[in-house]
Amino acid sequence: MKSIVRVFSYLRHYPGLAAAQLACAIGMTLAVFVFPNATRHVIDEIIPNPSRHHEFSFWIFVALLGFLFKDGLNSLRIFINNTFEQKVIFDIRSDLYGKIQRLPLRWFDTRRTGDIMTRVVEDVTNMERVLIDGVEQGLVSALQVLGIGIFLFFLNPTVAAWATLPVPVLAVGAWIYSTKGRDRYRNQREAASDLNALLHDNISGVRQIKAYAAEAAEHERFNRFSDHLRKTTLRMMKWWALYSPGMSFLRMTGYVLVLAFGGTAVMEGTLTKGEFVMFLLFLSLFYEPIDRLNSLNQMLLSGRAAADRVFEILDSEDEPNATRGEALPQEIAGHVRFNAVSFSYQDQPTLHEVSIDAPPGRTIALVGSTGAGKTTVLSLLARFYEATGGSITIDGKPIATLAKSSLRDRMAYVTQEPFLFNGSVRENLLLARRDASDADLWSALSAAHAERFVRELPEGLDTHVGERGVKLSGGEKQRLSIARALLKNAPILLLDEATASVDSETERLIQDALDRLMENRTAFVIAHRLSTIQNADHIYVLEKGRVIEEGNHPSLLAKGGKYAELCAKSFLAPEAP
Repeated sequence: MKSIVRVFSYLRHYPGLAAAQLACAIGMTLAVFVFPNATRHVIDEIIPNPSRHHEFSFWIFVALLGFLFKDGLNSLRIFINNTFEQKVIFDIRSDLYGKIQRLPLRWFDTRRTGDIMTRVVEDVTNMERVLIDGVEQGLVSALQVLGIGIFLFFLNPTVAAWATLPVPVLAVGAWIYSTKGRDRYRNQREAASDLNALLHDNISGVRQIKAYAAEAAEHERFNRFSDHLRKTTLRMMKWWALYSPGMSFLRMTGYVLVLAFGGTAVMEGTLTKGEFVMFLLFLSLFYEPIDRLNSLNQMLLSGRAAADRVFEILDSEDEPNATRGEALPQEIAGHVRFNAVSFSYQDQPTLHEVSIDAPPGRTIALVGSTGAGKTTVLSLLARFYEATGGSITIDGKPIATLAKSSLRDRMAYVTQEPFLFNGSVRENLLLARRDASDADLWSALSAAHAERFVRELPEGLDTHVGERGVKLSGGEKQRLSIARALLKNAPILLLDEATASVDSETERLIQDALDRLMENRTAFVIAHRLSTIQNADHIYVLEKGRVIEEGNHPSLLAKGGKYAELCAKSFLAPEAP
């Protein structure tokens, strides 16, 4: 129950709403006493005495007023509860998304996007049901059971004892169902998550599925996951099909016992007919909330399974200095040093004592075969991952001690695969600088040689580019990514195959822009074309995670080593004529 307790711990942020809801619940509990007592009075005092028949209408009005008061408070309580619950759910979702933003990339490397989405949307919604039904039904039901139970014993202890005899058995049954049902509900949530993850992947990869004519195979795989969800759901509902009717039968035995022993008390004269009818009415009001509590048990199990999955994310360890750490000065020289840096990814060594010196305003090129560790160097500098050995410094400050927001604010990163959000051109550019004017945007687009095609778009800057920029070509997406980096105007540039998705003519234009941008800035460049890096101030050649050569373009060619070999084998292709 730890997860459920943590869900309800969010309620403490709104004590006023909690108090108002409790007041409504207490008022409703008191109001349910009106009708049974009015009924007893009418049967025992009014009907047998013709001289008091004139009071009959008054007691009918009292009974009606009791229901009006109860349902009026219930309406107010539902409104308060929904407001209360939505505020709490907003807090949970906000905390969950904030936590996701602070998690290290290593965490995402082992999680499926569809599973994370299921936890944020569906699992939080199931937690919402715990709050709605847990507070709304649980509080009112518990107060009603307690209040009426005490009154029944006050009315006739013997009959009340028989009437409530099934309650301990009901409690034991609910406890057994709860303790045995946790795994069933968790398995059902995980099966739903697996299906959502598969659906997310297949929708994202629909072009590849169609390109390889794999529709039938993927449909079959989808059906396997869907069938697993069906089986786990049926397994869960099978136990509910036994539990719910069984608990209903036990409740009904309470009515039979009251009929037997209450009827006997009436015949013996220890209970009046009015009291007997009142007892039956109160018994209905006693067992009705118990029935709701049994139904609530199923919702709590589902909510608990969902809460476990949500709190699994909330309890994950933040990336180091996600929100804390030393801030870099607003103006930095940008002197970057890698001092014997090593890195292992999931116990697999990737970099081995790599040392790189990037003086301020210099362009550093990283070359090597696929898998040599070039992109890993940039990822460690941006602290997407943490080095497992050695140190990285900027202007002499170890980046491990810096606040990541401050560090990344001084960098502009253009990745090999351009990524655009499902929004407008303007929204994608403003990611780099929120206060940029339209003039700033057009200036950055012009420098990236993207102005012309953006002006030709149907709505210019306000044109939506589609999910992952699907409405644009690869070259257009990359030029927008470069424009975004140009707009940021950061002192340190990270360019990972920044011109890989453009043709040679466009590359020449973009390279001119990048050359101007890199002036007086520290730049790390990974490229597969010789024209992109041959003018770099210093080139580092990596092989299997180690720096095996370094120097400028002429000196490395003269050595006749790996760099010369890459050039000769066209791994570093010369500029197209």
